[in-house]
Amino acid sequence: MAARQKVPLRALTENEVTFLTRCMRATSERVDRRQRAQALLAVAQGASFSAAARQAGFRSGDTVARLIERFHQQGLAALDIGRGRGRKPTYGPTERTLMVQMAQTPPNRQGDSSATWSLSLLERTLRQQSALPRVSANTIRRVLREAGASYQRTRTWCVTGTSERLHKRGRVIVRDRDTEAKKS
Repeated sequence: MAARQKVPLRALTENEVTFLTRCMRATSERVDRRQRAQALLAVAQGASFSAAARQAGFRSGDTVARLIERFHQQGLAALDIGRGRGRKPTYGPTERTLMVQMAQTPPNRQGDSSATWSLSLLERTLRQQSALPRVSANTIRRVLREAGASYQRTRTWCVTGTSERLHKRGRVIVRDRDTEAKKS
């Protein structure tokens, strides 16, 4: 099937040509961005849509035609993956907040027979008590890490950079100011 060349590519500016050339040659760049840059440069140099598609590794010239339409609307942002692509998150902000809050509360010592949360205990409790009947330990681990918690030697999940101390005046939460610098 021949590619539809209804909308020809507009003339590229020097900055756009430079950016597309760098993007196409950069080995550290994502492959899909490199392909799109290569297709745009090929059309700018006079190649047909189908020839540019073959050169960039696309299956048809229709892909290049849609890329050019997006390029006219969005500019160089057309090299990025389009909105709405990829898998949607299974758990939204409310479910993630619920996981973090549950990890921050102490477990029921009599019912759970534990003083600290393990991932499997947290998983079992979340499945029984909440609207997360299929949550996995791996998901909980990822959510807690994103929330800034890490697994400590004491086998508890704590917010990184904070510790609870027992002073004469009572329990005090101490925060380390250099936490972000130490993480990287």
